[in-house]
Amino acid sequence: QVQLVESGGGLVQAGGSLRLSCAASGRTFRTSPMGWFRQTPGKEREFVAAITGGGGNTYYADSVKGRFTISKDNSKNTVYLQMNSLKPEDTAVYSCAARDRWTALSARVDDYAYWGQGTQVTVSS
Repeated sequence: QVQLVESGGGLVQAGGSLRLSCAASGRTFRTSPMGWFRQTPGKEREFVAAITGGGGNTYYADSVKGRFTISKDNSKNTVYLQMNSLKPEDTAVYSCAARDRWTALSARVDDYAYWGQGTQVTVSS
């Protein structure tokens, strides 16, 4: 059974940093793109960042480009999201997701087959 478990969320002041982790279990994700999405109440889930299975290519939403960095450690079956220069508008529940094997990077929610339960990030002004 595939499981994705996020950690690292919390409360931080504007301008601060947080590092989210997403540990995968149940199978290896060495050949699966993985991504981070976020959602606030009453809004659609929003793409944040994605990374290829091998970790060589990444893709970011314009709103986080230059501030967030996605990375992947396949030896630990874990994907990370380093978030710097946080803003109040970054407040959301952040979820990691994984695509099926041998697929391409994607920003579309519907392209992801596996999802974590999410972790809350709150940025105070």
